[in-house]
Amino acid sequence: MKKNKMPNIIERPARKYLEENFKAEEWNKIKPYYENLLSRELISAYDLKRWLKDKSELESAISEELGWRYIRMTCDTTNEDHLKSFEYFVSEIEPKISPYTDKLNKKAIDSPFFHTIKENGFHILKRSIEKDIKIFREKNIPLITQIQTEAQKFGAISGAMTVQIDGNELTLPQAGDLLQSSNRELRESVFKKINNRRLEDKDNLNNLFSHLIKLRNQVARNADFENYRDYMFSSLGRFDYSVKDCVDFHEAIQEEVVPLLNNLTEKRKQALKVEKLRPWDMKVDIHGREALKPFDNTTELTENTIALFDKLNPYLGECLTIMKNMGHLDLESRKGKAPGGYNYPLAELGVPFIFMNATSNLRDLVTLLHEGGHAVHSFLTRELELNEFKNVPSEVAELASMSMELISMDHWDIYFKNEEELKRAKTDHLKQIIETLPWVATIDKFQHWIYENPEHTLEERTKSWLKIYDQFSDKITDWSGLEEYKNIIWQKQLHLFEVPFYYIEYGMAQLGAIAIWKNYKEDKQKGLEGYQNALKLGYTKSIPEVYKAAEIEFNFSREYIRELMSFVKEELEK
Repeated sequence: MKKNKMPNIIERPARKYLEENFKAEEWNKIKPYYENLLSRELISAYDLKRWLKDKSELESAISEELGWRYIRMTCDTTNEDHLKSFEYFVSEIEPKISPYTDKLNKKAIDSPFFHTIKENGFHILKRSIEKDIKIFREKNIPLITQIQTEAQKFGAISGAMTVQIDGNELTLPQAGDLLQSSNRELRESVFKKINNRRLEDKDNLNNLFSHLIKLRNQVARNADFENYRDYMFSSLGRFDYSVKDCVDFHEAIQEEVVPLLNNLTEKRKQALKVEKLRPWDMKVDIHGREALKPFDNTTELTENTIALFDKLNPYLGECLTIMKNMGHLDLESRKGKAPGGYNYPLAELGVPFIFMNATSNLRDLVTLLHEGGHAVHSFLTRELELNEFKNVPSEVAELASMSMELISMDHWDIYFKNEEELKRAKTDHLKQIIETLPWVATIDKFQHWIYENPEHTLEERTKSWLKIYDQFSDKITDWSGLEEYKNIIWQKQLHLFEVPFYYIEYGMAQLGAIAIWKNYKEDKQKGLEGYQNALKLGYTKSIPEVYKAAEIEFNFSREYIRELMSFVKEELEK
C-alpha cells in the first residue's frame, strides 16, 4: 500500500463540531453537545450525514478520554488517583451518556433520510444501531456501571501478585520466564511458587467472578434475554454466525486439533526422557537448550520490531515509529502493572497505545507483533468517515493481529542472528498455534456453560471447568498431586472477568490468519495487499466480506480447519 510518508508525531485533526479546547471531563461540559444533537432538525440527507459526523466527533472525544483514564490505571494499579479517575468516568459520566445514545439512535433510525443513504458502511451502521436500540434498557445503566467497576478489581488483584525467587521479588510474568530453564528442579519450584501465590487469591477471584455473573445475568434478564450468553451475542453484534456455529467450532477443534496437540506433547515427553510429563515441563526446550532470548530490553525490542515492520512495508514501520515518538508504548513488566497486553485505539487522535508486560522471551516478541497488528489496523482506519466504521468487530480486529504474527516470520532474523535459533523460534510459534486453538475452545465453552447455568455452585463450576479442560487439553501431561492448581487455571484468563465472550474471536481469527499467511507464502506482495485491503475497510462491510477482501474464507467448519492445520503441520515439518 503506497502512502505519503507520515510525520514523526500526529496531531489531533481539527474539530468541526466540538470546541478545540473541549475536554470530556465533566458531564456539564458534555451534555450541551448531546442536547444540540437531540434538538437539531434534519431536513435532508445532507443534514443527517453532517449530524452523524458531529455525533461521531463527540463520541470519539469521549471514547478517547475514557481510553486515557484506562491506560493510566492499568499502567499503575497502585495509583489511587488513576483508579478514582477511571471509576468517576464509569460511574458519573457514562451512565448519563447512555440514555442520550439511545435517543440519538432512535432519532437516526426514525429519519426518513437514513434509509436513503447508500454509501459504503451505512447498511452496517443501520443494523448496529437497530441492535443497540433492541437491547437498551435504562434500568441496566447502574448495573453496567457496577459491572465495569467490579471487573477492574481483577487487574488490581492480579497486578499485586509477586513471588520471591533467590531473594528477588518477581512479577508472575517475570517468574514465568524461569519455566523455560533447563533445570527441572528449578522449574518445579517456580511453578509451585507461582501457583501457590495464585491460590492465595483463589477465593477473592471466585467471589469476584460469582458477583459479576450475578450482575450480568440480571442485565440479560432485564433486556428480555434468556441468559447472558444470548444477550452478549446480540450486544457484540454477532450477525454473521450463531451459538450453534460456536458449538460446531468446539467440536471441530476437539476432533481436528487436539490429536495434533497430543502428538506434540507425546514427542515432548519422549524427547525430555521423563517418566511423567509434568506441567512445569511444558515450556522448556525439548533439546535442553536455554530459553530463547530475542531481546535484552524493551528498547531493543521496539527498535527491532520497527525495522521488521519497515521491511514488510515502510508504511507499517512508520506506524510504530510514530507511536514510539509519541510515548504510546509501555512494554516492560513491573510490579503494580495490570496483567496482560492490549492495543487501545484512541478514536479521535487515531494513534493507538500499546500496553504489555515484556520480560525477554519469545512470547513477549509475539505479543508485540500481535499488538502491532492491531496498531496498524488503527492507522489504516483512522481516516474513515465515522467513528462507528473504525470500531471493528473482534473477529476482524484479531485477524489483523494474528496475521501479523505469521506474515512477519520471514523477517525474524532481525531478532535471531543464529540460524538454529531462528528455526527454533518459528517452530515454537507454530506449535503455539496448535496449543492456542484448543485453549480458545476451552475458554469459550466454559463461558457458555457459566452463563447458561448462572445459579451454579462453586463446586459445580470447578467440576464443569475440569470436564471442559480435559476435553481440549492433551492426555499426556500428569497433574497428579496438583489438582488445586488445575482447578483454578481459568482464573488467570483476563477475558472472563473483564470482557466476557470476547475469546472465540481469537480462534476464528487464527484460522483466518493461517489462510492469510498461506496466501503470503505463495505470493508475498499479493498476500500483504490482501491483508491491508481487508483491514482498511474497518467495519464498513460484514465480517465475511472483510475476510473475502483478504482473499480468504470466514469459515470454521471441520473440513476447513483440517485443511489449514495440514498446512501448519507441513510448515512445521519443513
